[in-house]
Amino acid sequence: MSADPAKEVPVRAELFDFHGVPMIHYLTSNWEKVQSFQARPDDILVATYPKAGTTWVSYILDLLYFGQTSPERQTSIPIYERVPYLESSFPNLDSGTELLEKLPTSPRIIKTHFPVQFVPKSFWEQNCKIIYVARNAKDNMVSYFHMDRMTLTFPDPGDWNTYFQRFMQGQLLYGSWYDHVNGWWKKKQSYTNIHYMFYEDMIEDTGREINKLCKFLGLSPSGWINTQILGKVNFDSMKNNDMVNYSTDTDMDFTISRFMRKGKVGDWKNDFTVAQNEEFDEDFKKKINPALIFCTNI
Repeated sequence: MSADPAKEVPVRAELFDFHGVPMIHYLTSNWEKVQSFQARPDDILVATYPKAGTTWVSYILDLLYFGQTSPERQTSIPIYERVPYLESSFPNLDSGTELLEKLPTSPRIIKTHFPVQFVPKSFWEQNCKIIYVARNAKDNMVSYFHMDRMTLTFPDPGDWNTYFQRFMQGQLLYGSWYDHVNGWWKKKQSYTNIHYMFYEDMIEDTGREINKLCKFLGLSPSGWINTQILGKVNFDSMKNNDMVNYSTDTDMDFTISRFMRKGKVGDWKNDFTVAQNEEFDEDFKKKINPALIFCTNI
């Protein structure tokens, strides 16, 4: 999504039912090429529900693999070109599959927000390593609301109260948060190459979680992680890094909100009413896999 001054004003997409999941044409128009995409055994897929730490983990991976060998990438190429968005097909831009075909790095780090059933079969056939990041539903909802407000190609979010109900009903882009986190958790039980992470654990102790990530990837944790990576991947550093914070994406209106807004656990309390919180908690108990434990305050 690189900047283009001559680009037309983005048009907000409309949701439609796509194989049982609410989607938009910008993310389905390249469906055949996405589904026939040929993964390589060393590809690494980062999968999340939107606004659950995708960019954070993508940046960590990019630094782990290329931070020392290709440091110039960090200051010259936006994260969304270093870690292509598999299903994207936005006007006047290379699609995700086109970016991946041109990607010079190996391993390729690939981003998706697909529910597990939409992932191209070659990722499973090649036994690719997949990192799934889950974020507690309340903070995830608030963060997604503000991103929908400022991303001019995404559906109009409406007001907060409407959005709150739509989230609980699964009527947002990429569908139900519950189906997403539950579906990926279920897949993890049969596919051993999924590393299931929690956003809140990352906030609590980033270094610890990076070490776990390294173990999963077969990388040796080193002092370089503590001296170099941790300083770069804290929220304030990323928020002020133009190669990571999406400020070069012309489909986003930073006068409405920042792409990287607060990065906190428990910020949902500033948006949820007492009644909404009670309603949400009752609904949550019915829909969440009890094996999944989420922290909503740190």
